[in-house]
Amino acid sequence: MAINGMQQSEENATRNGVQALEMAFSGVMKCRQDVENTKNNLMAHYKGSDGGAFKDLVTAWEEKADVILTNVQDMIETLNQTLTEHGKQQGSSNEAINQAYAQSDAVFDALTG
Repeated sequence: MAINGMQQSEENATRNGVQALEMAFSGVMKCRQDVENTKNNLMAHYKGSDGGAFKDLVTAWEEKADVILTNVQDMIETLNQTLTEHGKQQGSSNEAINQAYAQSDAVFDALTG
């Protein structure tokens, strides 16, 4: 049955998509934080050109993880906008996602000095 132009099945699928993306976002955040912790632990003892190469490798990975996080966040926001446009309540809290992303940046900045 269509309610405000969106069928119930479409709404459920959209909400499921939001939930799956939020889980992916959390998973990437956890991996990113684990990598940062490992990097910081190893960098205390890993010196020389090999240590520099390791740091460059991890930094490149972190930059790619940031791109993924941004893209996942954008997809979540798009799905939430779809729900809003069809008169449904927002499927998740964009503010909570934005806070988690900002917190990860703050942690990274603090760790890298």
